Amino acid sequence: MDELIETIGGAIGAADSFVWGLPLIVILVGTHLYMTVRTKFIQRKVFTGIKLSFAKDKQAQGNISQFGALTTALSATIGTGNIVGVATAIVSGGVGAVFWMWIIGVLGIATKYAETLISVKYRVKDHKGDMLGGAMYALERGFKGKTWAKVVAVLFALFAALASFGIGGAVQSNSVCGIITEYFPQIPIWAVGIVMAILVAVVILGGIKSISRVCEKIVPFMAIFYVVCCIIIICMNGAYFIDAVKYIVICAFDPAAMGGGVLGFTLAAALRFGAARGLFSNESGMGSAPLAAANATTRNPVRQALVSMTGTFWDTVIVCAITGITLTTAILASQGDPTGMYETFMSGGFGKGLQLTVAAFNQVPIFGPIVLVVGMVLFSYTTMLGWSWYGNRVITYLFGKKAIRPYQIIFLIFIILGAIGGSAALASAAWDFADLMNGLMVVPNVIAMWALAKVISRDTQHYCYDGNLDEIDETEIPMIESK
Repeated sequence: MDELIETIGGAIGAADSFVWGLPLIVILVGTHLYMTVRTKFIQRKVFTGIKLSFAKDKQAQGNISQFGALTTALSATIGTGNIVGVATAIVSGGVGAVFWMWIIGVLGIATKYAETLISVKYRVKDHKGDMLGGAMYALERGFKGKTWAKVVAVLFALFAALASFGIGGAVQSNSVCGIITEYFPQIPIWAVGIVMAILVAVVILGGIKSISRVCEKIVPFMAIFYVVCCIIIICMNGAYFIDAVKYIVICAFDPAAMGGGVLGFTLAAALRFGAARGLFSNESGMGSAPLAAANATTRNPVRQALVSMTGTFWDTVIVCAITGITLTTAILASQGDPTGMYETFMSGGFGKGLQLTVAAFNQVPIFGPIVLVVGMVLFSYTTMLGWSWYGNRVITYLFGKKAIRPYQIIFLIFIILGAIGGSAALASAAWDFADLMNGLMVVPNVIAMWALAKVISRDTQHYCYDGNLDEIDETEIPMIESK
């Protein structure tokens, strides 16, 4: 059985490496640049988006507030990728990867804006008034009657559904069990899995309003708590702060500046892993966040697109950057150790990333481990909530509302299975599978954005730059029958 698992895991890993290879990174970065140009550098409007995220749009149609939609999306994107994902980028590409994560985050703001705009613009509603949106509806309505659009839409929904079981269920519970057993080995992993499944079930069975209410309360708290705690740790290693920032920038272009020559890091590695982990963390271009944004109460698509794009700003430009600086200062502070944290963990892989994270936070007795455990548990829990909704929406598209409850039950089972885990090979295969499905989601979503680029550009000009941001879009939202 172990050999079979290793064989299957190897095949999944190879497919994952292929999908997340240079071509996909080029496609995503190219899309980031293209959407930046087509929207006339919409990143400059990020503070307008932050202001709008706290505004209430009672005159418009929708199921949840703009802030609720944003925090629901953030619940899925601010997760293990912001903690362990950053460390994984560092152990695979050196500290210079943090710089490229940040750059990808800045550029990705435009893509998050674009994918949300078309999701809200082409959303539909069922007979109860519940909104349904995402790349699949944008493709179907944007290219009505086109067979290719329907095929691409179905593929996106299928990949997203499969991804939800991995990145939203099994992978998150596996991460929680890993960090809890690191500090509390006496707690049975099956108990952790069951408790997490129950906590998730209590919320997701209530639908999007229940999920958004919980996310509105937990997400801001957990993000602020984690960032403040990281800043405290950075201050405790304050003597290395300037050097950390310097090395992050210098090593982005010259990895040999911090041992890269000895450890085998190259500029290509720093760029590749920084870009890949940045894309994985903020999900810009993946088409996931727009599945929640489509439920927002908003006057026009551009308003919600501006709100949603701040998610990438908070996720990567702020949280990932702070995590990167925290880890880099810890690496520099450990250089007095003969083994050296840098040399110890710079061999790549998620496992090494987790070990680096634990080692960095353990430098601060009691306080550091508490921050890490609480952060990982909250981040993983809210990611489960967010991704359960994404899966809910795409399953509804594929099979109708009758499939929602069976989907939720299977989702909860995956949470328990992820916690139990099994062998290291099985856990690794689960991570690779989740990563693979996320990568496959990108292709149909990018096709939708590029094909509807003129619409994105036109609406951005009208609402954002021509002074019509408060205008109510009177276009009728079609009603569909979803039994």
